[in-house]
Amino acid sequence: MFAATALVAQEAPDFMKNTYPEQAIGTALNDMMVLQGEDAALSAKTRELISLGVSAQIPCTYCIYFHTNAAKAAGATDAEIKETIAAAAQARKWSTILNGSLYDEEAFRKEVDAMFSGD
Repeated sequence: MFAATALVAQEAPDFMKNTYPEQAIGTALNDMMVLQGEDAALSAKTRELISLGVSAQIPCTYCIYFHTNAAKAAGATDAEIKETIAAAAQARKWSTILNGSLYDEEAFRKEVDAMFSGD
């Protein structure tokens, strides 16, 4: 059983009960389930890999631990986990370079549009 599904099937874990308002736990669990339900556009593995990449950038060791385990439970390989973290680092690198250089955003958008226009 996958992570959030397991959370809803059982009682909320201690980390939620000890840190989150009691009256809001049900809503928090429901929010997690909505993204994992039948209508979810992303697979569990993809969603957890995205969450891991974001967690590495925040950085949040709790989130990294949770999403690494959840990604593995959803079928992610060690190579996919490493690549996810490297891709997150690469996005952060270019964000730092472009923002730090005050690169013209309009010029950037034109360059990117040209890259993906198929011309």
